[in-house]
Amino acid sequence: MDLILKYFPELTERQKEQFAALPELYADWNSKINVISRKDMDNFVEHHVLHSLSVAKVIKFKTMADIMDLGTGGGFPGIPLAIMFPDTNFYLVDSIGKKIKVVQDVAQQLGLKNVVAEQIRAEQVQRDFDFVVSRAVTDLSQFVGWVRGKISDIQYHKLPNGIIYLKGGDLTDEIAPFRKKVRLFEISDFFSEPYFETKKVIYMPLK
Repeated sequence: MDLILKYFPELTERQKEQFAALPELYADWNSKINVISRKDMDNFVEHHVLHSLSVAKVIKFKTMADIMDLGTGGGFPGIPLAIMFPDTNFYLVDSIGKKIKVVQDVAQQLGLKNVVAEQIRAEQVQRDFDFVVSRAVTDLSQFVGWVRGKISDIQYHKLPNGIIYLKGGDLTDEIAPFRKKVRLFEISDFFSEPYFETKKVIYMPLK
């Protein structure tokens, strides 16, 4: 909790309890199925929870906004963001059923009423969202193809509706087709840990 409170000191007691419960919940599931790489569990809060929360340094989701976490895996960035924004609706989807089972259980145990998790492929989703978030599930060009047409025309936020994508490394070639639209946020500007030195939040409006 100290690491999260270092950057988000205004958490409510309920949020503190929920964040504090995450490591044990995921360690328990990881003992049954490999949701997160075993070696990564030692840095679970930094590599998964805090990394997910970098989105909250870029945008504050509004009450009743609709956010899809596409390719959520074990629930990242969706679960930490759902804790951070309890009045925002989160739809967490993945094509792998066992991962969605984990997400559903974690959300239930945390009492997250703002999370719906479903095993479904991107092309099968028939809803509109204010933003689609994700964490490095594929090349950005392919990801844009998956979610184009799923972004709402109704705007509530300072940033126009679109994609918020977590990825690391040299992204020059990947963002080249969208360079006039993309904004890159260096996560190292938000968090001082060395792990975040090459990691970025990619934002791109899709309307």
